[in-house]
Amino acid sequence: MKPKNQRLILAGLALGAVAGAGLLAAVGLEDRAAFFYSPGDEAKNGLPAPGQAVRLGGMVADKSIQRETDGVTIRFIVKDSTQHSTPVRFTGIAPDLFKENSGVIAEGSFNADGSFTATNLLAKHDENYVPPELAGKMHKTGSVKP
Repeated sequence: MKPKNQRLILAGLALGAVAGAGLLAAVGLEDRAAFFYSPGDEAKNGLPAPGQAVRLGGMVADKSIQRETDGVTIRFIVKDSTQHSTPVRFTGIAPDLFKENSGVIAEGSFNADGSFTATNLLAKHDENYVPPELAGKMHKTGSVKP
């Protein structure tokens, strides 16, 4: 067999192996894919199937956080810029940055009644970074002066 034919066969096998690995990865990740919804999307397009893994994102509504007596269950409302809202129930330890009027992404699934049961919360922080040593000065003086 000529060296040119050997190279073509090896290139074809390598291409086939890469395509096979990509196909296996796509099939394996199919169950793990989580789609992102906002309360407005839910109102326009309807709810995904109950139990389907999705992400719900928006702002935590003002004065909506209610902590239950068990100490780990939180109920709150997520709203978006169109003022649509979705009630959310989360059992677990909330991130330190989780608070009212801040961004949140809740991972979980919708229930048949339109509420959302979260299994994980991701809280968005302020994008304005201030070093810790300057943050203390800001609180004392009201402005940053190095």
